Amino acid sequence: MPLTASLALALSVAFAPSAPAAEPAFVTAPQAQTVHEYIAEYFADVPIMVDVAKCESHFRQYDLSGSVYRGKVNNKDVGVMQINEYYHLKRSKELGLDIHTMQGNAAYARYLYEREGVTPWMSSSPCWGNSKHMALAK
Repeated sequence: MPLTASLALALSVAFAPSAPAAEPAFVTAPQAQTVHEYIAEYFADVPIMVDVAKCESHFRQYDLSGSVYRGKVNNKDVGVMQINEYYHLKRSKELGLDIHTMQGNAAYARYLYEREGVTPWMSSSPCWGNSKHMALAK
């Protein structure tokens, strides 16, 4: 390539208008779910369990200090579904579920529900027993 053509090409690249700057890509962070939203989604197919969670814990997995929420009547009842550690901790661990987390607590509650229906939560039935979802429950 002749020298003048090379120089012209170099200068055209150097002084060419630059492409407009790309707009910054904004990634929307996923919305945080409340405990109520998580339980409603997790138990969408078993709505009575949403009613049970409301009555058992008022949709609380953790207390204000960040510790797992414990029952007022029995402090061995933990989490949103108030799973009793005395009766269920060993089995939940065997299943690989941590009932001290919201996911593990809900998963173990489903495990119980599939085997026993709402029987494990009968002590709170005066609260949820008249629910419109009761007819669908086991």
